[in-house]
Amino acid sequence: MEVIIKPEAADLAPVAADIVERLVLRKPDAVLGVATGSSPVGLYAELGRRVAAGRLSLAGCRAFMLDEYVGLAADHPQRYRNVIEQELVARTDLVSERVLGPDGLADDIPAACAAYERAISDAGGVDLQILGVGSDGHIAFNEPSSSLGSRTRIKTLARQTRIDNARFFGGDVAQVPTHCLTQGVGTIMAARRVVLLADGEHKAEAVHQLVEGPVSAMWTATALQWHPQATVIVDEAAASRLALHDYYLDVYAEKPGWQE
Repeated sequence: MEVIIKPEAADLAPVAADIVERLVLRKPDAVLGVATGSSPVGLYAELGRRVAAGRLSLAGCRAFMLDEYVGLAADHPQRYRNVIEQELVARTDLVSERVLGPDGLADDIPAACAAYERAISDAGGVDLQILGVGSDGHIAFNEPSSSLGSRTRIKTLARQTRIDNARFFGGDVAQVPTHCLTQGVGTIMAARRVVLLADGEHKAEAVHQLVEGPVSAMWTATALQWHPQATVIVDEAAASRLALHDYYLDVYAEKPGWQE
């Protein structure tokens, strides 16, 4: 696992965008995995700036969303498909029709989840998965105790997750859906590369567990320790609990120029 520590939260997006840009320049039809939440917003804005400047194009890419609320109306502003349209598609030249997410309004939820897994497989799998991490260490909506081998399915949201996400629903926890469709930990682990962003002191314990804790279903992000190419990009506040903080700084500073 590569750990990149930057001074401030604003410093994370350019590092992650460099990784995306190198991939797309090498493979213009790359398959991207895209996340919602606050962590990747800066990255999407940076990608938008690069597309506008003519140094990057996502027009040939496909994208698969990590998760979706169950039951939110198609025009609800917090439906994750609409969030991705606003934060990523509208900022770049990524084609809307080439972005697919789990169907949170499906009549047959298990069938919709199976179809989503097939769609990812039919696309050749995800080349680069963007992730955030919850304060309780969850990735996507794989709440504590989720199977580390899980695939796309319906999940009940943890109380803490609903409290954390209430800020997107006017601070009203009652408005946050209780269920979601989410890629499983096993689905995420099948991506060829994973880039996780986290900032702020409230993420420090989750980052500590993710990087240095034992692999456990209680902190589902810890499964990434088994991933062959996972990069964790954090600010100093989120890195404040890392025992090997200085070592990670040294490793990144001395990284060979040829090493991706």
